[in-house]
Amino acid sequence: MELRHLRFFVAVAEEKSITVAAKRRLRTAQPSLSRQLRELEIEVGAKLMTRSARGIELTAAGRAFLDHARLTLAQVEAAAAAARRAAHPEERTLALGFLSGCEPEWLPAAMHVLREELPSIEVTISSKHSPQLAEGLATGKLDAAFLRPEERYPDLAYKVLVREPLIVVLPSDHRLASRAAIGLQDLVGETFIGMADQAPVLRSITEDYIRRSGVDLQPAHRVEYLSMAMSLVASTRGVALLPDFARNFLTLSVIARPLAGEAPSIDLVLGYHKANDSPLLRTFLSRVDDMIGQVASRHPVHKME
Repeated sequence: MELRHLRFFVAVAEEKSITVAAKRRLRTAQPSLSRQLRELEIEVGAKLMTRSARGIELTAAGRAFLDHARLTLAQVEAAAAAARRAAHPEERTLALGFLSGCEPEWLPAAMHVLREELPSIEVTISSKHSPQLAEGLATGKLDAAFLRPEERYPDLAYKVLVREPLIVVLPSDHRLASRAAIGLQDLVGETFIGMADQAPVLRSITEDYIRRSGVDLQPAHRVEYLSMAMSLVASTRGVALLPDFARNFLTLSVIARPLAGEAPSIDLVLGYHKANDSPLLRTFLSRVDDMIGQVASRHPVHKME
């Protein structure tokens, strides 16, 4: 089994189409890709995917194989990144990633620490969804990232930065806007805006909370970004459950209220690869408490538990 077989399989599984994967991601001919996938199934000894009206679907064996294939590719890329760092120790670059929407709070704190401790280094910044950031850490493309704790990457370590309660975001003139706190039951019958697969941790916490509460609350829309949620709340007069940091992005037409009772919470963490021995990273990690203190001083509602 060769690494290209794993890359081909992961690309097709993620695109759910051999044609799309061949054209957009792999730059190879479709017949060749189909042949490579058949060879992989023969070597594995199990059917990994099937065709359906919705495109390519993974079998039970395929879903199990996908997790291991992703992890193997991530480990290979991480090994290559470690080798490059060892070969070029003079390079002084720190690559940071930020969960989209958290930059206004955490980027200034991070840059303040870096200016104090490492004023002469080059810093690269990227803003992405949490799963993409975790993959960047696992493959060595990022040194550290502000993200949600993603469970699929056992080689990553996390330092909890803040534990945020979920809040209700709704139009300013909504019938519930006058309440000091809003119960989940109060949202039944409203246009509910949920999270898409690109935010798996937040989606899982929200859906688990709704399920445990025994409330029938089905999303009318799903969004990828916090800005999209705000826009839909305003345009559809809907409601959404979002992390507390969403308060920083409220407009005149959208407000936030706490959930009544014990609200679920979601962690924002600073993640890094356990095998990343960069001295720059170690210095950056040593100032995590300072970054937490800076953000907390500007936003007292944030707290560690």
